[in-house]
Amino acid sequence: MKILYFGDTFGRPGRDAVQVAMARLVPQHQIDFVVVNGENFAHGNGILPEMADQFFALGVDVITLGNHAWDQRQIIPYMGTSTRLIRPANYPDHPAYRVPGRGMTVVESRRRPGLRLGVLQVMGRVFMDALDCPFRTAEREVNRLDELGIQCILVDFHGEATSEKQAFSHFMDGKVSAVVGSHSHVQTADERVLAGGTAAITDAGMCGCFDSVIGVKKEITIQRFLTKRPVKFEPAEGPGGYSAVVIDVDEQTGKARSILRLREVQVTG
Repeated sequence: MKILYFGDTFGRPGRDAVQVAMARLVPQHQIDFVVVNGENFAHGNGILPEMADQFFALGVDVITLGNHAWDQRQIIPYMGTSTRLIRPANYPDHPAYRVPGRGMTVVESRRRPGLRLGVLQVMGRVFMDALDCPFRTAEREVNRLDELGIQCILVDFHGEATSEKQAFSHFMDGKVSAVVGSHSHVQTADERVLAGGTAAITDAGMCGCFDSVIGVKKEITIQRFLTKRPVKFEPAEGPGGYSAVVIDVDEQTGKARSILRLREVQVTG
């Protein structure tokens, strides 16, 4: 089984780059599943229903979100109907104050019918919102997937601190097929298969305009650092590129065989 995961996709440059890259990478690597982090699809702030529909129609199997999941109000009712759009599972889940949407899903490959993948997202707590424990939440959700007979599982860990992401990867080693970090928008060069058979990378990186500061116009970001004023961020304009990983999983055991890191600063059709 081959899984293609695209990192945080920022604005139109990122969406355009992913669309072009998918057309090339899916056949080149014989991809079975495509997962995209789409929490910055809409001008860097959340995602709109029509954007989700467009990418599902293009062949994306799952879109994950993150701390910007709620930025666009239109997406909230959509979350209640879609099984392929997921937000962090460690938001409160008590019946009295359950948040919209789901944090885990199971999808069947549209390219190889009968092949199934579980996708789960949790969000870190270091320098982030104080949600429920991502470690215990992930363990609980993976146990649910095990009961459903799902052996191949990808976890998107949306977090700020590299230490928390790496600790989580080791905690989940042998329990899931892959742990891919998101949120930082800067790709790390530590892709590896851990001792228990879990592929891991601290952060997959960003899809968007790389002539920027993590997707934002560099002039605006510099101004904010110089003046400490709350300047409104705007997505950088210009050609987009992508950051991604391809994970090869033994579908009989759920163990990863390899993880390949990909990055192209400017994608051309």
